[in-house]
Amino acid sequence: MNWKLWIPLGIFAFFLGLFGYQLTQPKDEFIPSTMIGKPLPQFDLPPAMEGVEGARFADFADGKPKLLNIWASWCLPCIAEAPHLESLKEQGAQIIGVAIRDKPEDVEEFLGRHGNPYSQIGMDDLSAIQIEIGSSGVPETFVIDGKGVIRYQHIGDVRERDVPILLAELDKAGR
Repeated sequence: MNWKLWIPLGIFAFFLGLFGYQLTQPKDEFIPSTMIGKPLPQFDLPPAMEGVEGARFADFADGKPKLLNIWASWCLPCIAEAPHLESLKEQGAQIIGVAIRDKPEDVEEFLGRHGNPYSQIGMDDLSAIQIEIGSSGVPETFVIDGKGVIRYQHIGDVRERDVPILLAELDKAGR
């Protein structure tokens, strides 16, 4: 047999083995944020709907740690996280929301259907704040200390298993 025929087969077997090895390795879902330890940008967002206050930097620099939740009424994972945000609120967490590229009537309908865990909700029509704080999408939740500094970032929807973690991070941010 000609040895030149074995070269492509050997290369194929090598890549097949490499691919198989990668599939057996644990998946690392942690994405380190470059914003941890940095202050929120200065912002002043208008209310997302009538009857609520908007959101601004000063709300996060009052000495009390808070959660900043980036969300949208058109976001399906935001529906899934709604009961867990409510649980955080019931356990004493203050949550300020930022609605991304939304309409006041859609925000109101979403909150009427799924509950309102927010003390304030700002409207970010251009995703400017979302981009400035390094948010990669919706939903995303940040722990902000009482000086307005980002201390923790939770990417994706908040699930039941995340509630104690966020409460612990809030507690750490309050020290």
